[in-house]
Amino acid sequence: MPQSAVFPGSFDPITLGHTDIVERASKIFDKVYVAIGQNTTKTTLFPFGKRMEIVSKVFVNIPGVEVLSYEGLTVEICRKLGAKYVVRGLRSGTDFDYERNIALMNSKLYPDIETVFFISNPDYAGISSTIVREIYKFGGDISNFVPDIVSDYIGKMDRAVY
Repeated sequence: MPQSAVFPGSFDPITLGHTDIVERASKIFDKVYVAIGQNTTKTTLFPFGKRMEIVSKVFVNIPGVEVLSYEGLTVEICRKLGAKYVVRGLRSGTDFDYERNIALMNSKLYPDIETVFFISNPDYAGISSTIVREIYKFGGDISNFVPDIVSDYIGKMDRAVY
């Protein structure tokens, strides 16, 4: 029976850490849905539509990976897709504490769901979208932390907008 997983996030911007997790998950699961959540309360670097476009291009050549959008609870998109697994990356013990609580709540809301944790590759453990946005905001070069396509889009942006 095919197994599918959902990797939820805002992916603003998508980082090399994210892409590493998706690539590794795609070797385990038949289908990995990269689910971009819409959170209107967050200040974003990229508007939602642009994130969808960028993330779709990042994974265009990875079989079994599909990018989609969702609103609401992650377990609801899992239920809708028939996915029994949520994929999460762990960079540190702090991430584990946070993600463990979410996993426990998700299992209460949707008992058939399992959260699968991937330990971050040490090369990417210090990278987060929040830190990348801050580096960009203050004029730093983020090209070592994001896929090339993100750097290409960044090059076309006006920093004053952010």
